Amino acid sequence: MESNCANCPMRAKYDNKPKSFAGRFWRWHINFCPGWKSYFKALPDEEKQLVREKYSFKKY
Repeated sequence: MESNCANCPMRAKYDNKPKSFAGRFWRWHINFCPGWKSYFKALPDEEKQLVREKYSFKKY
């Protein structure tokens, strides 16, 4: 099964309004989501760095 993280509607809400409830919920959610973890690990190193910076994501 392929991850939909790149096209996630909740992620889009974070991108549009990071301080909204939905945006904050999505950001909190990625800290433990197994789908996000596998999606993130599958990214090329350059893209991982961009995602880390954009979402202040320090794990993995």
